[in-house]
Amino acid sequence: MLPAALLAKGFALGFSASASPGPFQALLLQRAARLGPRRALHLALVPLVSDPPVIAACLLALAGLPVGLLRLISLAGGALLVFLGGSALRDLWGGRPPAAETGGPGEAPMAGGFWRAALVNFLNPNVWLFWSLVGGPILAGAWRQAASQPLAFLACFYLALTATNAVIVLVFGALGRLGPRAARALGGLSAVAFLALGLAQLWQAAG
Repeated sequence: MLPAALLAKGFALGFSASASPGPFQALLLQRAARLGPRRALHLALVPLVSDPPVIAACLLALAGLPVGLLRLISLAGGALLVFLGGSALRDLWGGRPPAAETGGPGEAPMAGGFWRAALVNFLNPNVWLFWSLVGGPILAGAWRQAASQPLAFLACFYLALTATNAVIVLVFGALGRLGPRAARALGGLSAVAFLALGLAQLWQAAG
């Protein structure tokens, strides 16, 4: 029988990870406001693609990731966030209409947006730190009890994480549909968030 405390911990940590401000949450806000909830909802599933390599690496090096690797990830992630923030501000200043990213009938813009979001999340040092210092030890301890326990923890964690991501997309997507002014305001807010997070990440990594 699976321990209720472990399942509750998975739900709580999944909700907290999604509700905490960060690069991926800023990207969800931007895409939801620009594309609308229907075309951005698939981004809620991004962690299911970007997290497994991180989890595997952290479990293989549970004693702690090399400082140099974390610094390299932070620098790359910070540079990517600054680039995304600058691109978003350029689009706003240039008067680019929010619908420009929705593309035509093809799905390439949606696919491109998904993999860009996956890259942002993969290069987020918070994800690496979480699975190295919090999630990894929980999985290791659960595995020593029974092979089914870490799977149950991951199921609860990602159920809460993706559900909360979906709510974020739906809420901000609905706000963005209030009109061009609301969409531009949300786009500007996310662009500033990208720049602030990216610069802070670069400063911390270089320090």
